[in-house]
Amino acid sequence: MRELHVSGRRIADDEPAYVIAEIGHNHQGDVEKAKALVHAAEACGVDAVKLQKRDNRRLFTRAFYDSPYDNENSFGATYGEHREALELQKGEWFELSRYTREEGLAFIAAAFDEPSADFLAELGVDAFKFASGDLLNVPFLRYVARFGTPLFLSTGGGTLEDIDRAVDAVATINPNLCVLHCTASYPAEVEDLNLLVISKLRERYPELVIGLSDHHNGIAMAPVAYMLGARAFEKHFTLNHAWKGTDHAYSLMPDGMRRFVRDLRRVPVALGDGEKRRFPSEERPLEKMGKKLVASRDLPAGHVLEPGDLVAKSPADGGLPPYELDRLLGRRLLRGLAVDENVALEDVEPAEEPVAAHGA
Repeated sequence: MRELHVSGRRIADDEPAYVIAEIGHNHQGDVEKAKALVHAAEACGVDAVKLQKRDNRRLFTRAFYDSPYDNENSFGATYGEHREALELQKGEWFELSRYTREEGLAFIAAAFDEPSADFLAELGVDAFKFASGDLLNVPFLRYVARFGTPLFLSTGGGTLEDIDRAVDAVATINPNLCVLHCTASYPAEVEDLNLLVISKLRERYPELVIGLSDHHNGIAMAPVAYMLGARAFEKHFTLNHAWKGTDHAYSLMPDGMRRFVRDLRRVPVALGDGEKRRFPSEERPLEKMGKKLVASRDLPAGHVLEPGDLVAKSPADGGLPPYELDRLLGRRLLRGLAVDENVALEDVEPAEEPVAAHGA
């Protein structure tokens, strides 16, 4: 059976959706904002929060690090300064990790380079996340897999062959892996979601949990993904769409995240057990809307029922259902019926038994 355990929570086909609130750098480098995001995420009912860790000088080329970054979302004059401003300090990471566990949530983080992975391993994250940009980075995948911590692998922009390569690199070292279908655009348009890939991933990796890293600007597609077999869901999260930063505009705010979690958790409940039956909640509406057979006019005892003598009328509060009409026609009434009065099988002569053939 495909399953993954993260901080005591089992993720499997027969479990509710596992929801990760992707905080990323929406905390803007402020640990108090990060804690507020964690607290709000917990109130929404998520299972985990996820952040991102970069050693920027190790990650970027010098030219890219020093390149001008002058726009409304910039926190620095260069891209390097911008990225550095968004990083939490080492002590703040430990503070936030403790706070998250106190809130009862798993603490997941994406490392973008080896030094960041080392730090997150020291921190004791509950799971590592690989961003789509590292799908092809097999040496890094292997490096992180060796920590033995549960892993989530995003697959945005990849082919099935790319995913095979990454899964083979990781799973031979650490089988505690969830593969996340992903479209690496922000936000992802509906026509680019390609959710049927989830079914292909389930067929291709029958031993692995499959999920969705959902960059769509809305909540409607996640239940569809659940129906296709996704069980882990990552969704970007913020407290204010107007905050500076590129992620906030398409991230869910608390009300949206609550509905995101609510709708996902409703899916298995709504699926039921597949047995078609009447529920107690249907009794009163069906009594009001349903129909019974009644006399269309005053009918005397001894009358032989013929078409038009009985009609179907509401409410269905007794009497025979209309499908019994054919059994009644041609039979003699044993008692008179007033207009709109219910008719019962006991009100007519018993049907004649068929005569058995000779020699039977």
